[in-house]
Amino acid sequence: MTAQSSRRPLALTMGDPAGIGPELILRAWLARASLSTPFFALADPNALGALARRLGFDAPIAEVSPAEASAAFSRALPVVALAERADARPGEPDPAFAPATIEAIERAVGYVRSGEASALVTNPIAKRTLYEAGFKFPGHTEYLGALAASWGAPAQPVMMIWSAVLAVVPVTIHVALSEVPGLLTRELIVSTARIVAADMTRRFGLARPRLALAGLNPHAGEGGAMGREEIETIAPAIAELSAEGLDVVGPLPADTMFHAAARARYDVALTMYHDQGLIPAKTLAFDTGVNVTLGLPFVRTSPDHGTAFDIAGKGLANPTSLIEALRLAARLAP
Repeated sequence: MTAQSSRRPLALTMGDPAGIGPELILRAWLARASLSTPFFALADPNALGALARRLGFDAPIAEVSPAEASAAFSRALPVVALAERADARPGEPDPAFAPATIEAIERAVGYVRSGEASALVTNPIAKRTLYEAGFKFPGHTEYLGALAASWGAPAQPVMMIWSAVLAVVPVTIHVALSEVPGLLTRELIVSTARIVAADMTRRFGLARPRLALAGLNPHAGEGGAMGREEIETIAPAIAELSAEGLDVVGPLPADTMFHAAARARYDVALTMYHDQGLIPAKTLAFDTGVNVTLGLPFVRTSPDHGTAFDIAGKGLANPTSLIEALRLAARLAP
């Protein structure tokens, strides 16, 4: 038995079956020699096999249970079959396949909970397609928090985009920009920073993580001339965190905290809204960035890109971010 096959496998969801997730699964398995831990995919085995043949990939499919995945991994792509249909046409998102997308996530979380998988890795979903089918959560991150809570593990899920050059956490995530000032509270900043610090120690092994908090407004408010959120909300949160012994600085002007010299002074940047942090993260490490959900009772990683319906099924998908997500999940898994 190889060292790879002796490890508990990772559970990998298909994402939206009309997106690039299925192709990425195939490409990740083809790159299995670069992975330290096997994985199994939750998907439609027949659809994956048909896609492999169409793209000319030498990727035999083995329909397995989670317990059989590690032993099969070296010779075939292990797939745990879904009960719902997932044979979508590439590039044609359809709410009819939302049940399969959701089933893959729910079952993968269940396998991690039961110990049949060591960690969860998710392929991209299309929120609009899920919304059209009645999905009630803003996104993947929030849904995973609800699943954790449903089995008695209340969680505040925190999204981090991690790479070797930059790690960022948006305090507010999938909300309209106009809603950010009203949602940004001292309590939210403090609870988010506590989770980041705790998981950077517990999962990443940093004894005392250095956190840098951005301001909300241009020039971090310019002393109140461009807004008072820094004075009334962010600075008091930083003072509270400092009093608890956390290593925090800020509020910093967001336009000067992402160059190389500035990044060397912190481990994680906390930004006040989604694009404030994700634009620099994806600019610096689009192919190698990984979406990590902190604050959960299990490890979850994901590529930092979307479903890419425009190139789905064409053999053009870049698997680098998914491979990095698999590697990071294996590193962080207990």
